[in-house]
Order: sequence, then C-alpha cells, then structure tokens
Amino acid sequence: MSGKGERLKDEGSRLQVTAAGATAGLISRFVIAPLDVVKIRLQLQTHSLSDPLSHRDLGGGPIYKGTLPTLRHILHHEGLTGLWKGNVPAELLYICYSAAQFTTYRSMTLLMHQTLGEGRLPQSAESFVAGATGGGVATVATYPLDLLRTRFAAQGNDKVYTSLGRAVVQIGRDEGLRGFYRGLGSGLAQIVPYMGMFFAVYETVRPPLAELDLPLSSGGAVAGVFASVIAKTGTFPLDLVRKRIQVQGPTRGRYIHRNIPEYSGTVGTVRAILRNEGFRGLYRGLTVSLFKAAPASAVTMWTYERALKFFIGLGEKEE
Repeated sequence: MSGKGERLKDEGSRLQVTAAGATAGLISRFVIAPLDVVKIRLQLQTHSLSDPLSHRDLGGGPIYKGTLPTLRHILHHEGLTGLWKGNVPAELLYICYSAAQFTTYRSMTLLMHQTLGEGRLPQSAESFVAGATGGGVATVATYPLDLLRTRFAAQGNDKVYTSLGRAVVQIGRDEGLRGFYRGLGSGLAQIVPYMGMFFAVYETVRPPLAELDLPLSSGGAVAGVFASVIAKTGTFPLDLVRKRIQVQGPTRGRYIHRNIPEYSGTVGTVRAILRNEGFRGLYRGLTVSLFKAAPASAVTMWTYERALKFFIGLGEKEE
C-alpha cells in the first residue's frame, strides 16, 4: 500500500489507475450535473442583462440572471430532469476522460523518469508536463462526447435531438466527421494549460496537506479544490469559446438560446465576443463554473485516491 506522503503519479499499476480514474469520473459527474447544465446555459447566453435592446432577437428564449435563478428557471420550465440533460454522454465522457487522463498522466511521468532520470526536472515542471499531456490526450479521445453533452444541455423542451443515437446519426449525416470536432482547437488551447496548472498546483500542495490531520482524510480534496479554482479562472475564456463553437452548424438556431451568433474559429470567436459583449462576455458563467469545479475536483480526487487504494488492496490480496 502506498505511503501517506507518496505522490499521486507514483501509485498503482496502469490498470488500477485506469479503473480508479473511471470510478472517480462516474461519481463526480453525477454529483455536479445540474451545475454543469447551468454553466452551459449561461455560457451560451449572448444578450446583456443590462441592455434591453439586446433582448429583441431572443426568439422566445429565456433570460438567465445568475446561478440560483437559472436553476429555478430550469426546474420550473423543464422539470427536475432538465438539470440532468446530456447526462448520458456526459457520464461516458467523464468515465473515458478520467481514465485516459490519469493513465496518460502516470505513463508520461514514468516516461520522463526513464528518459531524463527521476528528480532531474523540478516537481512542478514534471507535474505540469504530465498533466498537460494527460489533458490533451483525453480531450482528443473523448471530444465527440463533450460536443454531444453540450448540445443536449443546450436544448430546451423543443428537442433538437431525441436520443443519443439519433444525435450521432444526425450530426454525422448533416455535418460529417468534422461536426463532432467543432471547437477542438479551443478545447486543446484551454485544456492543456488547465490540466498542467491543475496538476502542478495539486502535486505541490497535496503532500503538506497530507501531513495535516484533516477530517475524513480530506487533504486530497482540499488540494483539488485549490488547484481547480486557480486553473479554471486562468483558462475560462477558452472554455466559453469552445461551448459557443460546439453549437454551431445547421441546428444553431434551435437550442434554448435561439440568438446564438455564427462564429468562425477560436480567434474569430474571441474577437466577436469582445466586440459585441465586452471583456465580461468571455467570463459568462464563471461563478457557477467555480462552484462546479471546486466540488467536482474535490469529489474526483477524493474518490480517485480511495478507489485507487481499494484496487491496490484487491491486487495485494490476489498475490
């Protein structure tokens, strides 16, 4: 069994890491699903709350005003299930993403140890490279599921897609293979520094926190929250740009927000948002994103560490 001060990337076999990552992703996703739906709805809202002139082209779409009012609006108009829209592709996304992320993170760390020698790189630099590589590989591998999650969360009672299978068929028929990868460039531009920052901060603060006698052995959870808030705030505009691009295409005017502009490319989208919505437009939904990111990271890392210890324990019993 791993020691208390042992670092995350040194623990477990590849299979144990993959299983623990998938378990953490499954549980974390279900817990934060409602906040994820609220975040996506706010990110896709282009009209200004303080400018009534921007409300002329809503086409019957809602005007959301903050996290709690948005939650209440969805509950009132779409019911409890509305808060879990897109949960099926999202669960698949989180399971596959977490498994790929943690496996690549560990494999990249071992590769650096073999090629450069253990301890040759500063700990923060090693964690940044491993985290960025893990995030990039996991993003590419699971991106179609991320796009499907966004589109399902963005649709109201007038459904654009009636089922996951129909959505795959419809996107493939109308938009081709490229349709599943809309916004991948901004996704990679966001996730690589995000995961690099996350794991660099996490691995830096986790060991000293592990020495503290925190309730429920929650040092990993606290480290996850701290790392997530810093990384999310720094890369949030690119996350918003990715969401805006993901709902482009022939169904753009059929989501809950019917006035989503037509965008072209990451740089073009950033320029359009700055021109029409100002700098604040790049941070729509940041508050709920931080509320979401903190418990999601805490649940993910807390569950991951316990799941990994469980699977390591199973392996030791079989030996």
